[in-house]
Amino acid sequence: MEAKEALKAAIATLPRTKLVEEHESYLHYEFTSLLLRFVDDVEFLFDEGTKTVHFRSASRLGYSDLGVNRQRMEQVRGLVGGKL
Repeated sequence: MEAKEALKAAIATLPRTKLVEEHESYLHYEFTSLLLRFVDDVEFLFDEGTKTVHFRSASRLGYSDLGVNRQRMEQVRGLVGGKL
């Protein structure tokens, strides 16, 4: 699956990431913040039928992350670019 491999390669360039779980059509990463060591969960689901990548990025603690998860996903999208 080209999309999955492109995404894995892009995320491998980011600091403080850990691949927690991987299946044929699923990836789960943990991203850890630099200063306070907060952990965010990021999940990707690959739908081959519709050629779509669904994603979810969520903080484990608190009510607001001040837009960090959105910025991270925009960064990932920029890294992957036209490879998906």
